[in-house]
Amino acid sequence: MHRCLRSAFALAPFIAASLLLAQSPAQLTIDVDHPLHSVSPTLYGLMTEEINYSYDGGLYPEMVRNRSLRDGGWEQQDWLLVQNSAAGATMSMDKTTGPSAALTNSLKLSVTDASPADPAGVRNNGFWGYPLQPNTTYTGSLYAKADASALGALTIRLVNNATGKAVATAIVPNLSADWKQYSFTLKTGAIEASAANHLELTVTHPGTLWVTLVSVFPPTYHNRPNGDRIDLMQKMAAMHPTFLRFPGGNYLEGNRLADWYDWKKTIGPLVDRPTHASPWGYHSSDGLGLLEFFEWCEELHMKPVLAVYAGYALEHDHIAPGKDLAPFVQDALDEIEYAIGGPDTQWGAKRIHDGHPAPFAVPYVEIGNEDEFDRSGSYEGRFAQFYDALKAKYPSIQLIATTPVKSRKPDVLDDHYYKSAEEFFADTHHYDKSNRSGPKIFVGEYATMEGTPTADFGAALGDAAWLTGLERNSDLVVMSSYAPMFVNVNPGGMQWHPDLIGYDGLHSYGSPSYYALAMFAGHLGDQVPQSELVGGGKRVFYSVTERKADGTLFLKMVNASPKAELLTIRLDGARSVAPTAKLMRLHAASPADTNSISEPNHIVPSESTVPVAGSVIHHSIPGYSVEVMVISSR
Repeated sequence: MHRCLRSAFALAPFIAASLLLAQSPAQLTIDVDHPLHSVSPTLYGLMTEEINYSYDGGLYPEMVRNRSLRDGGWEQQDWLLVQNSAAGATMSMDKTTGPSAALTNSLKLSVTDASPADPAGVRNNGFWGYPLQPNTTYTGSLYAKADASALGALTIRLVNNATGKAVATAIVPNLSADWKQYSFTLKTGAIEASAANHLELTVTHPGTLWVTLVSVFPPTYHNRPNGDRIDLMQKMAAMHPTFLRFPGGNYLEGNRLADWYDWKKTIGPLVDRPTHASPWGYHSSDGLGLLEFFEWCEELHMKPVLAVYAGYALEHDHIAPGKDLAPFVQDALDEIEYAIGGPDTQWGAKRIHDGHPAPFAVPYVEIGNEDEFDRSGSYEGRFAQFYDALKAKYPSIQLIATTPVKSRKPDVLDDHYYKSAEEFFADTHHYDKSNRSGPKIFVGEYATMEGTPTADFGAALGDAAWLTGLERNSDLVVMSSYAPMFVNVNPGGMQWHPDLIGYDGLHSYGSPSYYALAMFAGHLGDQVPQSELVGGGKRVFYSVTERKADGTLFLKMVNASPKAELLTIRLDGARSVAPTAKLMRLHAASPADTNSISEPNHIVPSESTVPVAGSVIHHSIPGYSVEVMVISSR
């Protein structure tokens, strides 16, 4: 016998034993009679900001792009001439006239030749077109004035790009010589759903016309005026969010000190909102303003986490603590008063005047955003100045710091994590031994940085593994939110990836990470029982929570390995268990697999049941899987 062969035979018993050991199931023991700590009722929520056309061109469903002509290049991309055969029209920006002190410029259309057979005017291309549905009513308005009544009627049309034919038409019979708002409706017929449409405003007589703040809105969620896009609101609702952090991160700060989110300029009638530059390369209409953020919370039953501007800009400018910062501290106090104040307060009365008599609750206020990037070190003083003023007037509001501070003890500290899946796998025990005597933790932004434009399945594995650690430490981690949440997948619509939810004008879809997060958030107990996993693979992660009222267990399992993991689940304790458990599974054959605008349901959760033998469950977790098992009492 060859020496190598003899050696192989000699090793055979050891190899067999190793293979048997490798195939032996891991054992997860859950002691249902020994809870360790409570679970934060606000553990899962939402964070969003104006990035990737998240608001304009996204959640805020205004169809007219650059409606107030504040974006650059308005005359080349957003607004174009509609000429007749005599080429009888020109357009220009008129910076001397507008309908309000906030909107002081307008589009001036000078028509020298026009007739009913040959109208002239302007067209707007929208946000990658006008996404129109059949048999749908769109509400519109514009501010306009004319130099003479002889100009006649203004015709508003939604026009198919391919045919040049109108699919919906409205008429404004006569225009005043003074600025006035005109409202109209546009109703489509039995058309095919398509974004390949544009808006035209035309006249049939010579004259001069000024227009601005042109608006066309589709139906909105709960039919709220100036409301939100229906399918995106539905997708957020399916995530079971408990809070919304707003108005955003970088969007709160702006690139320069002058670009901060000045909330007082985002409330009241749209005509009184001057708009502002956002930090991601395009202008913000501020149609989704402070009140609309609170109404968004109200519609999805979320607690507001209000971020207030704290004197720092992305290009590293800052406002020194003291007298220079004092007006911004007062702005924060006024902002809270706008939300919670009664009719006897200045800003509470303003909210009531703006159409919302009932006050909003504000349990959390975050002071600034990512102030660890402020190289001046001024956040210590800036935070202290805000903290003292806000706590003095609103002592029950929990104040969130964006970086560790020593000057005051914040109630909550906001941590942000953008990592690879491998880094998250290695960091799931991040908070296991953290100091429980310090501030609570808000993981205000996190994402596994894999996939484009939205997260792929490898990212979902990383995100889910990370969340098991947050659930296990939910006595310390009181809130968490993925970021960024939205991305417009049209060409040029993305500034950051990956993102949680993708969309174009007509459709939207959730990434695998979206479904993993929705599964976790929708199945959460209120206490963490004692548990132990013995023998599990290094790429297997879990968390378990229990609903105290009825003893239901919610077991989250993540297998980031390509191979299945055998698992024996033992439930210690006196409680009897139902004969089957409900199982939800998110699975892919490859970490690179994902969903897309063309295949929105490629990877979605499936549901089944698993048998329970007394208090034991024998289970196999497939490779590359995220699972939630719901184990109920009899």
